[in-house]
Amino acid sequence: MKPLNTRRDFILNSGKAGLGIYLGSSLLSACSTPSKITTTKYTTGFTQQPLPYAYNALSEAIDAQTMEIHYTKHAASYTTNLNDAAKAEGVDTTKPLEEVLRRVSKYSAKMRNNGGGHYNHELFWKIMSPTGADAPSGILAAAITQSFGSFEAFKTQFSDAGKNRFGSGWAWLVADGDRKLRIGSTPNQDNPLMDVSEIKGFPLMGLDVWEHAYYLRYQNKRPDYIANWWKVVNWPFIQERYSAVI
Repeated sequence: MKPLNTRRDFILNSGKAGLGIYLGSSLLSACSTPSKITTTKYTTGFTQQPLPYAYNALSEAIDAQTMEIHYTKHAASYTTNLNDAAKAEGVDTTKPLEEVLRRVSKYSAKMRNNGGGHYNHELFWKIMSPTGADAPSGILAAAITQSFGSFEAFKTQFSDAGKNRFGSGWAWLVADGDRKLRIGSTPNQDNPLMDVSEIKGFPLMGLDVWEHAYYLRYQNKRPDYIANWWKVVNWPFIQERYSAVI
C-alpha cells in the first residue's frame, strides 16, 4: 500500500474514511427497526385481569357464550402457560410483560405464543366497550384522517387486514417509532411489540380474528364478525393510548 506523503493526503483520506463510516451507519440506521415507543402508563402484568363488563355486554357484536369461553378458557390458558414458561425460563414476573415481548426471540416458542396470547387478550378486552363512541375524535381522529384519508378509508383498510389474515391472527393499528399510524396484521398470537413481528410499533388497538373469537355466532363468516365488531370499539380508551405516546 502506498504511504501517505503529506498532511493533506492524510486529512483527505481520513475525511473519506469518516464519510464512509457515516454513510454506513446512516444506511444501517435507515434499515434497522425504528426505536420502540415506551410508556409507563400502559403496561401489562402476568396475571389475568377481570373482564371489564358482563359476558353479554357486547352482544351487538359478540354473544355471551363466546365471550365467556374466550375469556375463561382460551385467554385463561394463555395466562397459565405464560407463567409456567416464565418460571421455567427465569423471567421476573414483577416486571412488565412488554420487556419480554420486545426480545421474545431469545425465549422459547411457549413464551412467544403464550406471552403474546396473554398480552393481546388483555388489550382486546379493554379496546371494546358496550358504551364506546361510534368514531374517534380529537387528535386521534385527525391523525387517522391524515394517515389514511378518512375514517371510512381507515375502517376499510383495517377490516381488510383482519379479513385477509390467512389462518389465525390479529389485525393492528399501531403508532410506529416515528409516532405515525400504521395498519398491519400478525399470525397466531404475535404482536407489534415483538422483535420478530413484521409490523412494529405501540399497539393502539388489536382485533382478534382467531375462529374461537367468533365461530359460535358467525361460523366461517369472518367479514360479518368484523363488520359488527366496529359497533363495540372503545374509542375513548384508544384515544388515551394514542395521547400517551405522541
